[in-house]
Amino acid sequence: MDVNPWITKTVIPRVGYWLIRGLGKTMRWSVKGSEFVDQLYGEGKRVIIAFWHGQQLMMPLAYRGNVAQILISQHRDGELICGIMKQFGFGAVRGSTTRGGSVALRQLIRLGKSGADLVVTPDGPKGPRHVVQKGVIQLAQATGLPIVPLTFACSKKKSFRVGINSCCLFLFPEGVLFGERLSG
Repeated sequence: MDVNPWITKTVIPRVGYWLIRGLGKTMRWSVKGSEFVDQLYGEGKRVIIAFWHGQQLMMPLAYRGNVAQILISQHRDGELICGIMKQFGFGAVRGSTTRGGSVALRQLIRLGKSGADLVVTPDGPKGPRHVVQKGVIQLAQATGLPIVPLTFACSKKKSFRVGINSCCLFLFPEGVLFGERLSG
């Protein structure tokens, strides 16, 4: 079933934006390990932020910089993600290891050298899951920007007395973790 393009480009990104914002408001956030990235930002430097596929949902709320360009797939689902990220004020570079990757890499290099943070999922859309692909390393080498791993984790704080977990996984979760510099 094809969805009206106006809905895909206008309505869904706005709804997605507000859903993510709303989820974020239900959470108690705690940030760990951000000293390195805060120091870089304090010095006016930029970074490559890397997080695994499947952890994208809350990343727009975890970002601490000013200007970010996100590598997003050219596939149809990437179009929805791109629209939502634009609602958050992020730029998008479209490409992946399977489609448009070399053009996207060149564009990211140019943007990184011009002062933007770059955001990538280093395991690529086809995986293997949690295995870094060569593109993020090439990006770091070409721009001189450090790779900063970022993750979001949450925990349920409420469950029913009989041992059945709460139906909402996002009931008071917390945790945004930055890692130490991986390169540069």
